Amino acid sequence: MLIIGIAGGTGCGKTTVVNQIINELPAEEVGVISQDSYYNDLSHLTLVERKETNFDHPKSIDFNLLENHLIELRSGRSIQQPVYSFIECNRTKDTIETHARKVMIVEGILIMTNPVIRDMFDIKIYVHADSDERLIRRLKRDVNERGWDLDETLIKYQTVLKPMHDQFIEPTKEYADIIIPNNKYNTVAVDIVRTIINENLT
Repeated sequence: MLIIGIAGGTGCGKTTVVNQIINELPAEEVGVISQDSYYNDLSHLTLVERKETNFDHPKSIDFNLLENHLIELRSGRSIQQPVYSFIECNRTKDTIETHARKVMIVEGILIMTNPVIRDMFDIKIYVHADSDERLIRRLKRDVNERGWDLDETLIKYQTVLKPMHDQFIEPTKEYADIIIPNNKYNTVAVDIVRTIINENLT
């Protein structure tokens, strides 16, 4: 099994890059795991308290569960991947059965901050995007898809997201094997990754 980690700041376009990579690959041979599924269970907190949680800090992630699940997948066993609700800011009671594939892609802003998880990746990719672009994408997503107030989102960006990005996420770029610029010039990098994957599928 080839495990690929794809990291980058919030709103950098990781999902777009993931889709570009897997778009022309056999669906039954490639699986995707989202870091968002592994946010800690916060059922003991109220919604207001959950909304005040710093989800951009490595401590917000249940890395132990993610590690166990990657070990299970690498052993050829299926896992029950948690389902996260951005509206409720918490895991739901649902899970998604995720089968072991020849290639597993793990994507998320904090996945390369954890040394154990990082060492499990055969290829480490960092998606780079301009900070203004990332802010605009984050605003659109949080307001339109996640029901957040615009001012609330802006304050969160200034007080939490940007400081956490500078402290934890941006430094993980140094661990990347490949840095992909999320713009029209990223096709060469994406093609390189796709070629590496195809070599592992044959």
